[in-house]
Formats: sequence, structure tokens, C-alpha cells
Amino acid sequence: MNPIQNQSQLDNNKIIIVIPEGKIKDYIDGTIRKDTPEEYVRQTVEKRLVNEHKYAKEQIKIEYGVRMGSGKKRADIVIFPDGLTEEEMKDQANVWLIIECKKEAVKPTDKDNGIEQLKSYMSACANCEWGMWTNGLHKEVWRKTKNEKGQYVFEEFNDIPSADGTTDENERPNRNSLIKAYEDNLLFTFKTCHNIIYVNEGLQKQPAFFEFLKIIFCKIYDERNLFEPVEFYTTSKERNYKDGQSSVYNRISKIFEEVKKRHSQIFDTNDKIKLLPRTVTYLVAELQKYALLTTNIDIKGKAYEEIVGANLRGDRGEFFTPRNVMKMAVGMINPKENERVLDSSCGTGGFVVTAMTSVIDKLREKLENQYGEEENWSADVRKVFNDKISEIASENYFGFDINPDLVKATKMNMVMNNDGSGNILQFNSLLPPAEWEEENKKKLAKALGISERSIRNHKSLAHFDVIVTNPPFGSKIPIKDQQILEQFDIAYIWNKDENGNWYKTERLQSSVPPEQLFIERIIQLLKEGGRTAIVLPDSILGAPGLEYIRYWLIKKTKIIASIDLHADAFQPRNGTQCSILFLQKKTQKEIDEEEKSRQIIDYDIFMTM
Repeated sequence: MNPIQNQSQLDNNKIIIVIPEGKIKDYIDGTIRKDTPEEYVRQTVEKRLVNEHKYAKEQIKIEYGVRMGSGKKRADIVIFPDGLTEEEMKDQANVWLIIECKKEAVKPTDKDNGIEQLKSYMSACANCEWGMWTNGLHKEVWRKTKNEKGQYVFEEFNDIPSADGTTDENERPNRNSLIKAYEDNLLFTFKTCHNIIYVNEGLQKQPAFFEFLKIIFCKIYDERNLFEPVEFYTTSKERNYKDGQSSVYNRISKIFEEVKKRHSQIFDTNDKIKLLPRTVTYLVAELQKYALLTTNIDIKGKAYEEIVGANLRGDRGEFFTPRNVMKMAVGMINPKENERVLDSSCGTGGFVVTAMTSVIDKLREKLENQYGEEENWSADVRKVFNDKISEIASENYFGFDINPDLVKATKMNMVMNNDGSGNILQFNSLLPPAEWEEENKKKLAKALGISERSIRNHKSLAHFDVIVTNPPFGSKIPIKDQQILEQFDIAYIWNKDENGNWYKTERLQSSVPPEQLFIERIIQLLKEGGRTAIVLPDSILGAPGLEYIRYWLIKKTKIIASIDLHADAFQPRNGTQCSILFLQKKTQKEIDEEEKSRQIIDYDIFMTM
């Protein structure tokens, strides 16, 4: 037994291998290696080779010794033609493809570890035709061929060939050749794209991010255009020459003109792609092979939120909810197809997307029962499915956020995951509705099918069936505005009477943490019988000084469940101990009956840690 593997035999004869802290199990050969930034890049590439390029693990060798003159170097990854024996693979003359993986800090121009190192390995292996160098942020692919004089030359390509030997040298991709991204490969690609913009354009993080979003919108639009040939592509020959780069830029700009028409609520009519043709071409080369619309939501969500968090994270107490927490909350709240769903502090849209995806998954299951697996659907069936998604998004999904950049990012998240941007509006949810920005209030009223005048005050907001949210919280961002505070019972000072019962006084508190106000705003936004899942600090549920809030909640809602989250759930960005509180808004009839009987109607509460 390997001494660094802690193995225990189970009754069913399976073996659990516990990887020690600071180590990682190699995806290809199972070797336990040190977990380093360079190793992370290599493991991501290995998974891509198998899952996307369809190479067999048996074709791939890790840390392969390459003889260089009198010495020997180790190539990170080598690939052999299919069908060779182990003995044949010991001969470096049979190596077909070499990949060098470096940590982010290593530049491609590095004298010892850059592109030239890769080319020297390729030159030392007589029949090595392909090579790739990457540091996780930058990727270069080279093909070694002989020129007319019999000399070896290197030509740059978009990507290495897949296991079937196909390349993108001359042909545009077709829709059937687009592939779903696996595991961290999309995150890897998004980081590479963002770095391409940064290196070639010199833009700051935020402008670079929004230019990247324009390209993503073009990619999604092209994927949705099912009855036309793929237009979001570049061949390697186009990428390597200025005329070709200009052709790609013009092709993508033409797509963007259609994007602006479809998503006029996101882009202005005079918006342009403000990137160099070379940059656009390199971005297209990185993204063109993926089918983003059909890639797993968790993979897209992880990649997208990582990029958003690195570029748009604010200082208002917002931090993004882990995907497993969102899936659990949405699974328990179980939104239906015809229900209106809101996140009143939507951030990057994780909760809205997760809720909508749960409904879409049920719709997909219905269609698969009728037409077979999604991969085999005709273009007509897929169009029906996509149109239904757009209808659900436009009629039933809503998000509010105070940050205009996060509003735009949420719309993009919706489009990338479900091809519908929904009703994502810039609001400070805590402001009196009379002070909400008129244009957005008009959009909200139209989406709800009500008159704008009917959104008058905090008593006229009950239009939603489900609210899932993680509001900003913290004592560092208290709400002190009296006009805001006076909308909320919780913002007043509460006392106990002689019988120990709480009652609200006429005096406002001087300041209130936002999460406390959001609790009441959420109940105001719910219809009678509506359901909510709210991420809250545990102080709401247990602090003696906040007992009056718990009293108010019991009066106004049924507590369906309380889920205690792990202490590290929001690390490393926030160490506050949190829970998710699931509530159902009582009807006025229920409240009146309880007031009359002076007792709470009994019901079960689910609680877990």
C-alpha cells in the first residue's frame, strides 16, 4: 500500500482513498502529487483532453522523460497515437503531441519555461507534430511541419486536434460539433479570455469584463440561431493574419448588431465591441467549440461567478451564495412553472438562475418523455423548448439590485444559462416605492400586468409567489434614513407589556442593519401564502436582543424550516455564521383568527444542522 494513501476496506469491497492535505490525485495515472498552482493547470488540461478531446487515458503519459542531447527533461503531458503498446510508448520518437503546463506567474516568453522550452521538446521528438503551452491564463498551440526546404517550422493554431485528428484549419464548426464544457475547463477558458483582453487592450478589470460579456452574448445568440450555419468562429489561418482577424471582427460585430436588437434592455443602440480585431479573434478561438446553452448550470455558474466576483464585487456587504446552498434552498422551496419568483437582492443572479433552472429541468423532463433525450431533439422541438424558456423568464422571473453593474451581470447570467434575461431591475429594494426610479417602476408594472400607479407604498407590493434571496447584512452598513425606516414595523422600538407580550412603540430606532429590514420587505413583497428562503445571520434566530423580530415573524409568517449552514459556508469572503430561514406568509384571515383566539395555530417546523 502506498504509505501516503489512507485506505479503508468497506463491506461492499470498495476502497476509499483519502488524499492527504496538500496533495492531489492525478486524473490520468492516479499518482499522488503535490497540489500546486502548476499542478492545478495540468489537472484541468488532463480532464479537458479526456472529456472534450476524447483521448483515451492509455494514450497519455505524465512527466514523460524526453532525452535532450546528453541530458533528460520531463515533459508535463505527452500523447501518443492510439493503439501503441507500452513498450512502443517508451520511444520518444513515437510522441505525437506535447503539452507544457505552468503556473500563472510564468510568462510565455520565459527563457527557460516558456514557448521555446515546448518547441525544444517537440524538436527532440522526431514525429511530434503538435504542442501546447499554457499557464492557465494564456494558451498557445503550435504545429511542427516541414517547409519546402525540408526545414522544420512552427505554425500557430487555435487548438490541438481532438482524438479523431480533426482540426479547425479550414472549416467552420458545425452545430453538432459543439461540446459541453466539463468541470473547471470553462472557468479555465473564461480566465484565459479575460487575460487576453487585459494583455492586448490594457483595460481595467471592469471595462474588460463588460467587453467580454459582449462576446459571450454573441456566442449565445449564435448558438440559438439553430437554422443557420455557425457564424461565431475563426479558423487558425484567420487568426494568424491581419486580414483574417478583420474578417472575424466584422463577422462578430454583425452578430452583435442582432444581439443589441434582441437585448435592447441591456445594450444601447450605439454600443460597439471596443476591442481590437486581434483580441476578438483570440476570444472567439477560445470559446467557439463550446455549447454554452447546454453546458451544466453548475459549471457555467462557477465560471461566471468567479469572473464576476473578481471584477464587480462591491463594498455593500454583498457576498455570493455557494451553489450547493442555492440548490438546496430552491429544492426545498420548489417553485412551480406558473409562479412569480423574485430575488430582492439578486447580486449576480445565482438564486434567480437556480430557481428558473429547476423549473426548466421539469419542462425538459416532460419533453424528453415525449420526444426522447434532448441530444436527439429536432431543431423544431428545440425551438419550442427555447421559446418556452424565454416566455417563462420574461413573465415569471424577477431580480432587484442596487448595483447597476450587478444588474447587468445578472441579465447576462440569465441569458447564458436559460437564454432569457428576465425582469432584472436596478432598485434599492428598501426605498419607499414612491422613490423607485420611474423607468424601472414602469417596467416592473408592465411585467406584473398592473398599473404603475398601483405601486404606491410598502402596502402595495404583494405580487410574488416565491422569493429566494441572500440580502446584504452587517453592522458596518446600517440604514439610518427615517423615510426608509418608517416603512417597517421592525425598525421601531419594541417593548414588553406587563404580561410579557411584545408591542411596537411609536419611536423609530436610530439605525437598523439592512438584513432586518429585508426580512420585512420580503414579507411585504409576497402574496398571501407565498414562500421565501432567506439567508440570514444566526443572530436573527438566537440573539436575546432581537427577540422582537422573532415575535414579529411568528405573527406574520409560518416558519417552514430553519437550516443551519456550516461555519465555513461563505469562507473565505465572510465568516458570519448563517442559516436559511424558510417562511410562508400567513393570510390576513389566519392572522385575524390568531389575534382573536390569542394563540398561534399549531404546525410542524423542520430544523436541521
